[in-house]
Amino acid sequence: MDKKENAARRALELVRTGMALGLGTGSTANCLVRALGGEVREGRLSDLRCVATSRATARLAEAEGLHVVTLEEQPMLDLTLDGADEVDPEWNLIKGGGGSLLREKIVAQASRQLAILIDDSKMVRHLGERWSLPIEVVPFGWKTHLSHLEDLGGKPRLRLRSDGEPFVTDEGNFTLDVDFSGAGAGRGLSVPETLHRDLLRRAGIVETGLFLGMASFLIVGTEDGATLDQR
Repeated sequence: MDKKENAARRALELVRTGMALGLGTGSTANCLVRALGGEVREGRLSDLRCVATSRATARLAEAEGLHVVTLEEQPMLDLTLDGADEVDPEWNLIKGGGGSLLREKIVAQASRQLAILIDDSKMVRHLGERWSLPIEVVPFGWKTHLSHLEDLGGKPRLRLRSDGEPFVTDEGNFTLDVDFSGAGAGRGLSVPETLHRDLLRRAGIVETGLFLGMASFLIVGTEDGATLDQR
């Protein structure tokens, strides 16, 4: 198994029969969904109620035989299992590479615990080291945010599909990917809490890919297996 599959298999230790689960979006979350489906088919888990963070995850979960429900049907979740693009030493996260950061954050905050599954390449010294920060914005007036993000030390670009058209989230929004790697001290992602607050004050910015202080468990996949730590 590869690193992501190792992380997914280790994460199964946190799942119990009868749980209400949030299922993340992205390649690592897909490994977890497939692993959960296998456990259900083999009879080792049952009576799971799963809230998906994207239409793509919902389709995969249903194909794997999992029972998918909505947050309206299941407003409180026991555990959400999701991936991340970067994790710093304080377990702060950048998420949103899979294009579902808004739904992922809604589901995570509806959960008693959040487990993050990554491979060891996603651990960084500071956020923004290798990955741009996704920011979900309403389509109306999206260009008006560019100069503001540049003033904060970022280099924003609109996320595009393979055909050159804007990528549209399940909520009908656009995504700006903002590179803060060149921002100076005290700017950009050097103080993620401040950046997150400043961005959300701006009308038209729906949510940021900064998930700060939310993770309860961190599962890190390696070539030899996976570690599981709790906070």
